[in-house]
Amino acid sequence: MAPRNCSRHNDYTPINHLGRSNLRPRTRVRRDMSSESEYTSDQDVYNMSDARLALTLCITKNRAGSETDVQALEKMFKALNFKNTVRRNIPAKGFWEELEKFRDDMDQMKDPVSCCFVVLMAHGEEGILQGVDGNTIRLDELFCMLTNKNCRALRGKPKVFIVQACRGDQKDPGEVVKPTSSGGDVLLAKERPPKLPTFSDSLHVYATVEGYIAYRHEEDGSFFIQTLVDVFTNMKGNILDLLTEVTRRMADAELMEEGKPRKVNPEVQSTLRKLLYLQ
Repeated sequence: MAPRNCSRHNDYTPINHLGRSNLRPRTRVRRDMSSESEYTSDQDVYNMSDARLALTLCITKNRAGSETDVQALEKMFKALNFKNTVRRNIPAKGFWEELEKFRDDMDQMKDPVSCCFVVLMAHGEEGILQGVDGNTIRLDELFCMLTNKNCRALRGKPKVFIVQACRGDQKDPGEVVKPTSSGGDVLLAKERPPKLPTFSDSLHVYATVEGYIAYRHEEDGSFFIQTLVDVFTNMKGNILDLLTEVTRRMADAELMEEGKPRKVNPEVQSTLRKLLYLQ
């Protein structure tokens, strides 16, 4: 079954801001979040000295504002020294075919690859994307293509998937809660296994949580992509810290949709073994 077209849910107006500025932070000052690097060794950080590659697959048809996201991503990848390939308005099987070509080209490269980004932007529901032809493809089929088992060039290298798509049709009005604090220590195994797990060194970042819609403005682009681009371009730090900042900004903002306030936050799923610095 084809996923529900979510475009009628996606147009929003930032509360207290009638213009386009709400998708950008109040300040443009470059901040440094990388102080932990003073306490880590080279073995704890991914080597980013080799080729950096990105693939952006985007459905722009009937997704107003998505071209704004593509342009923002192009600027971000250029600033971060990634070679980005863009493909627009592909059928469902085209997601698989383009990613397969991307993987095979990497495996055939003579020079090593440090890291790859794959950006997927389309209508969708939980676990699936919709191509321009109305057919669907499962996200896990795309994720599996770049695992340590299936992609030699990226074995043990960071693989970052950015997914701008609805994951359902629920909407979050937000909840009023009292501030609380909690903490705890996490015990990590000190001994490294002799082999890499198949699914390690991957990072999946979704525009919203399971079951909920993702918001996209018809002119300004998607709230998630625009926030991510701004943070990744203008801040320094390991990528998980940067994504925490993306989450904070999105969670702090309040969107207005059809006169009703909405809240939204991204979801991050990581199996990275090391710190990943983009700059």
